Amino acid sequence: MNTYPTRWTRPPQIIRSKFWRIALMLLALAYLVAASASIDVNWTRVSEGLTRGARFVGGFLTPDFTTRWRDISQGLVESLTMTLTATVAGVLISIPFGIGAARNISPVWVYSFCRAVIALSRSLQEIIVAILLVAFFGFGAFAGFVTLTFATIGFIGKLLADDIEECDPKQIEAIRATGASWGQVVHYAVQPQVMPRMIGLSVYRLDINFRESAVIGIVGAGGIGGTLDTAMSRYDYSSAGAILLIIIAIVMLSEYASSRMRGWLK
Repeated sequence: MNTYPTRWTRPPQIIRSKFWRIALMLLALAYLVAASASIDVNWTRVSEGLTRGARFVGGFLTPDFTTRWRDISQGLVESLTMTLTATVAGVLISIPFGIGAARNISPVWVYSFCRAVIALSRSLQEIIVAILLVAFFGFGAFAGFVTLTFATIGFIGKLLADDIEECDPKQIEAIRATGASWGQVVHYAVQPQVMPRMIGLSVYRLDINFRESAVIGIVGAGGIGGTLDTAMSRYDYSSAGAILLIIIAIVMLSEYASSRMRGWLK
């Protein structure tokens, strides 16, 4: 039977000296005050921003789906197409990189190369990649497609490699003991252990890619983000509110479908 203490005892302090605890707190407070004082606040611009914010909230509460529906539907179809194709292409490309980046089944040089590619993909934010690719290929959905594909390789490749490294080694050794080739080991020992999670991650990445398509569209990479940027530039807040509501609805539907599919796969 467990016995619990009847008296509360204070946990040990990280800094035992009371003088240094107070001194550090005063220094942190002084730094916050100095940092706050260094912020250059233009209260005239703040006032103007609040006025525009109120107009935006008003437009969000009275969304206009009809006036610019043609532009909205075109941007939405382009964004969905870009998201789906980029996710499929990214997942297909990430599979060999994910397998190669698993230390337990790949040679060292293959492991190093694949990990470097995955690290490069993960080190750059989608918005930065989109800006670079728009400069290379010009405005349009192709730059967005390449951006989302590149981001999917890093995301899926990293998680797939980690899953393979955490596979049950007994199953891998059992298949190897039969004289199976490397491909047969991957097919019969690794694939059954990682496939359910791989499908769930792919659906989750589809959800992420749609949200990212709205962001990268603002820098000219096509999709619904470009339509949203145009509406905001024209101060057409009712259309912008309608676009945001559509994005929120699609993301919620995607999240629901993703959670249902992950639960089904379990």
